[in-house]
Amino acid sequence: MSTQEQDGLVELTSPPDDPALRNADLDPTPRSARTWNRWSLAALWVGMSVCVPTYVLAASLIKSGMNWWQAMLTILLGNLIVLVPMILCGHAGTRYGIPFPVFARAAFGVQGAHIPSLARALIACGWFGIQTFIGGQAMSQLIGLLWPAWFELGGGATFIGLSLPMWLAFLGFWLLNVVFVYKGTESIKWLENLAAPFLIVVGLALLWWACSRAGGLGVILVGSQALVHGSQDMSSWTWFVQVFLPGLTAMVGFWATLSLNIPDFTRYCRSQREQLLGQLYGLPTTMLLFSFIGVAVTSATVILYGEAIWDPVALVVRMSEETGSTLLAVLAMLTLAVATLSTNIAANVVGPANSLASAFPRALDFRRGGLVAAGLGVVVCPWLLLDVYQAWLVSYSGLLGAVSGVLLTDYWVVRRTQLDLAGLYRSQGPYTYRRGFNPDAMLAMGVGVAVVLLGKLVPGLEFLFSGAWFSGFAASAAVYLARTRRS
Repeated sequence: MSTQEQDGLVELTSPPDDPALRNADLDPTPRSARTWNRWSLAALWVGMSVCVPTYVLAASLIKSGMNWWQAMLTILLGNLIVLVPMILCGHAGTRYGIPFPVFARAAFGVQGAHIPSLARALIACGWFGIQTFIGGQAMSQLIGLLWPAWFELGGGATFIGLSLPMWLAFLGFWLLNVVFVYKGTESIKWLENLAAPFLIVVGLALLWWACSRAGGLGVILVGSQALVHGSQDMSSWTWFVQVFLPGLTAMVGFWATLSLNIPDFTRYCRSQREQLLGQLYGLPTTMLLFSFIGVAVTSATVILYGEAIWDPVALVVRMSEETGSTLLAVLAMLTLAVATLSTNIAANVVGPANSLASAFPRALDFRRGGLVAAGLGVVVCPWLLLDVYQAWLVSYSGLLGAVSGVLLTDYWVVRRTQLDLAGLYRSQGPYTYRRGFNPDAMLAMGVGVAVVLLGKLVPGLEFLFSGAWFSGFAASAAVYLARTRRS
């Protein structure tokens, strides 16, 4: 195999031939298939960002002790921070046309890459389950509005915490996701391009409704103080460690998984400029806007109904009952379903599908890997994860930060973006290291995770755990750089 480079994009002149490390879905994307522009990638981010978890993202921050503008600044800062590794990791996907599991081989080894890749996949499976459960809730409410007897099915009996209607809706929405998984990446691109403008219009319409009904945006923001539940008399340092730092880490952790496997998408971009601008236009702007809509609309519910209704599904039901309009409820629930579907497919299926295909290339391709990931999303019982939502974000962001530290240090500092593309697909080649594992990368990742856990075990070092992504990233990057320079 040989390579050729043009306009900063590298491709193989012939396909890889090592069956242990390749299949059609893992092979480098040829230049002719790299057709995504900035708007394709921006649409992807709009479709992924406009979802129920983003809508309620500010809820945990406000409940912990922030006001509305502190929550918005934290969300913006967190997304600008995670945008940096997003663009830096995305560079490898665009330059070499490779997905994340193949990119990870350069730093971790052709076998060692499975460890961070599968860890990221398992996290995505949990997210897939959460989003599918949320979409199932919207479907259940939609069916119930059209057919009230729906909620009586099963006589109120529950299994693992869910009634029969909820199980049916959950599995029905799960099947809808599976259809897009089976159709492949082009159907995902089509879905994102269709959903993005629709979701933006619906979000702005919801904001207009809140402002017109509650007396204007100024009145709503003044009333948002009623949403704050956390202590207001803590010291500046205590607020920083217990409120701001965990909140910022959670915001980074929200997309920390995508900051690793973003090459799964940028491998289709036509240039580095397109991938950079696409992510800049799509990620921080949409996250900030839709989180703000969540805060404003919820603040309006306090004024209108005397209580904060964070759950958009519950709000839609309330609005439908108030107006007597079934059509309004149907449109709103369909919007929630589209938003959840567009997020779930792109953010939580593509990554684990590629990771599983990389780990078992002879048995799994993208479609089969996606089906396995979808199955795991049911097994984790995602409705149980919602109760530990922010704590989960903080905890796993430490692992993802440690992996990012190794990957970015290896690619940008050690290798200066120069990879042996053909070597990434050879069992015996430049990335074999010791039996397929790079000991320096494993050590650095382990130290990064250990530093995060130290913050959990030692009270005086709790900031290490509160800022899990940052401490994990810094520790692993420092250790990896020291080890590689030593050797």
